[in-house]
Amino acid sequence: MSCPDYTQFLDTGGLQGARVGVARNYFGVNEKVDALMEDAINAMKRNGATIIDPADIPTKDDIRAPQIEVVSYEFKSDIDAYLRNRGAGVRSLEDLIAFNEQNAETEMPHFGQELFHAAEEKGPLTSLKYREALETTRRLSREEGIDAVLSTHRLDAIIAPTDGPPWLTDLITGDHRLRGSSTPAAVSGYPHITVPAGYVSGLPVGISFFSGAYSEPTLIKITYAFELATRHRKPPRFLATADLG
Repeated sequence: MSCPDYTQFLDTGGLQGARVGVARNYFGVNEKVDALMEDAINAMKRNGATIIDPADIPTKDDIRAPQIEVVSYEFKSDIDAYLRNRGAGVRSLEDLIAFNEQNAETEMPHFGQELFHAAEEKGPLTSLKYREALETTRRLSREEGIDAVLSTHRLDAIIAPTDGPPWLTDLITGDHRLRGSSTPAAVSGYPHITVPAGYVSGLPVGISFFSGAYSEPTLIKITYAFELATRHRKPPRFLATADLG
């Protein structure tokens, strides 16, 4: 099976006439990241895009609870199916939990397995609770989420900060993730492209472009034009620590 030929969409004028919405309700977590997003918005305007600001995802905060429910059910089902066919002594999530507990000093010196336990409590994918949660996530992320915003503002794409700057793993209090914007597209199954937006203390920051079903050609055209206009990407330097100078 050959890959689709998207070369016809790759030109420097991909932002000309594009209608791009700004999901402002993913801003406000890190002022330096927000500043990079403002630069990105201005770059798109200079290259012919029409910016609709704000174009918030109204269901952003409602998706999380049913999404976690869906992920827990699907994780248990998928890990059980994977381990069952590996021919090893650990053949299910239940076995995996027991193995970790028996070898806790080696396997869990810093963190527990609360998410494993939560998933193990779930039933099969035929469960009514799973099917209801799945329907809810799809409705909130599609019809009442991305699709609604695209239709209301007649957009080609929606943008948001991909996440905050990268962080070091903290073995005392855990990760320090800020507020990523990947959830609506991930839950809906819609395309989402992240490209460089700049740097904070030498650490890369991404900008996300997402849209509705089968919008890949449009997103590729827009993001390619943005990358050509901004040229933010730099080869990684593999620094030992952040550049705070």
